Amino acid sequence: MNPKLCYITDRRSLEPRPLLPRILAAIEAGIDIVQIREKDLPPRELAELAGAAVAAAAGTGAQVVVNGRLDIALAVGAQGVHLGGQSIPPEAVRAAVAKLSLPGPFIVGVSCHSFEQALAAEVAGADYVLLGPIFPTPSKLAYGPPLGLGKLREITAELKIPVFALGGIGVAQVRPCLDAGAAGLAGIRVFQEPEALAARVRELRAQSRSAGAGSPQGP
Repeated sequence: MNPKLCYITDRRSLEPRPLLPRILAAIEAGIDIVQIREKDLPPRELAELAGAAVAAAAGTGAQVVVNGRLDIALAVGAQGVHLGGQSIPPEAVRAAVAKLSLPGPFIVGVSCHSFEQALAAEVAGADYVLLGPIFPTPSKLAYGPPLGLGKLREITAELKIPVFALGGIGVAQVRPCLDAGAAGLAGIRVFQEPEALAARVRELRAQSRSAGAGSPQGP
């Protein structure tokens, strides 16, 4: 199978290296989704960053989604928006987008930390959910203990939309997550830490080839 890979940006943990070259490298390496997650950037700077990512992704098959800012996602021609707990609900996004004449589908992702949240996101019209943390990770300590593979398996068995495993994801976690039903993998450090990003993407995809899961469709 060929799981979807989602790179979630975090310029602060990347410093002193600049973020945009890492985004461009991720797109060139074959990342499926780039989530621009720079919540504290001023709107103009966020729009410039997201716009550059969209321009770089044109014609590659990569999708760019902007975290929490539907207005900026639409303004720069991003392929979608990703929603967190404090964002507008998916159905509000659907209603707003329905009034527009967009050149292609507009995807809506939602971050979830429980079965109830994941099910609610699906009912509300999400195209996919990021579920986590599956494994321990410093950036997700505020969300409590990791869910584990058992909960991932339970949720993927119930949802019809793709579920991306998030939290503590590395090369060794690829096969267990896919075997538990995940349609893809998402993370920050797994894509920002390696110098050779293309090699990391090849590692992740190589692990997936012997996973026992089926071939779920991504967003």
